[in-house]
Amino acid sequence: MRLMRRRSHHEAEELNITSFMNLMVILVPFLLITAVFSRMAILEINIPAEGGQASKERPELQLEITVRSNMLELRDKSSGLFETFPYGGEKTDWKPFSDRLIELKTRFPTIENVTLLLEPDVDYQALITVMDKVRSTVVTAGLAVDTVELFPVISIGDAAPAATGGSTK
Repeated sequence: MRLMRRRSHHEAEELNITSFMNLMVILVPFLLITAVFSRMAILEINIPAEGGQASKERPELQLEITVRSNMLELRDKSSGLFETFPYGGEKTDWKPFSDRLIELKTRFPTIENVTLLLEPDVDYQALITVMDKVRSTVVTAGLAVDTVELFPVISIGDAAPAATGGSTK
């Protein structure tokens, strides 16, 4: 007796990819729609050189703004402190600060550089807020509202420790 082997010819079954296609039909448009809403804003900043300027020509104004935990110090690098402004986070009154920056910009219209010096305990949100206020401001003249560019080229550095007593120069 001979065992007969039957050869079975099984055809390969087709894969059922219907559920995968349904997933792709929903997922692809969802990803395309949400990708439009996720954008990142990148600000270019400059790190000041260690030795200062190498050329003999000095600009008329080298504006520095020191951001401390409770105040903003506005100064010229060569002539010293102009003015201090109280800083209290979200409840800060920015109008006097912006007015002073507008005044400096009208006196020195070609200057675009500013250096922000920060104390170590100043948070990131304070840095971004001050950068926004220094870069441009909104001016209202009558019924017209206009955005004025102030000092768009921003450098960042570490602030010297605050003077504990005596003069603040």
